[in-house]
Amino acid sequence: MAKINGNEIRPGNVLEHNGGLWAAVKVDHVKPGKGGAFAQVEMRNLRNGTKLNERFRSADKVERVRLEQKDQQFLYEQDGMLIFMDAETYEQIELPAEILGERRPFLQDGMTILVEFHESEALNATLPQKVICRIVETEPVVKGQTAANSFKPALLDNGVRVMVPPFVGSDEDIVVNTETMEYSERA
Repeated sequence: MAKINGNEIRPGNVLEHNGGLWAAVKVDHVKPGKGGAFAQVEMRNLRNGTKLNERFRSADKVERVRLEQKDQQFLYEQDGMLIFMDAETYEQIELPAEILGERRPFLQDGMTILVEFHESEALNATLPQKVICRIVETEPVVKGQTAANSFKPALLDNGVRVMVPPFVGSDEDIVVNTETMEYSERA
């Protein structure tokens, strides 16, 4: 593991701090009128999800942890646990369903996701940025309504509601951005 200075912390870095693994969510560099500069870092614990705000001076040393990233294929869900398989070794791992949070409905059978490991412990899972979903119900297309930049609600096959442009109708496949949970384009 590499030690870095407090002013080198960037959002997305994983740090070992107070005996836990923390992901830097937000970093603000502050230069007060009096005293030395510091980095105000908002961190999220990778094991239990708690948040912490911490100040690091440039002289402070912190351990930066590199996580190993592996592609895992989703197999099925059982008792609140998601079962994934490594495509190379065929080894199966279980992760709690809440690791994906509100993006859980976008996980589809056979989908390949990115799982981050520290030693042999799975800490984080990331869905592909774009997922194809089918619209189950939405308001019908009204002629002449496409001129204005307006959106209408639509219910997807996974139960999630998104806003779509007026020209998109029911039983159409659309691409949804899983990071913003918004309509991206027609499939």
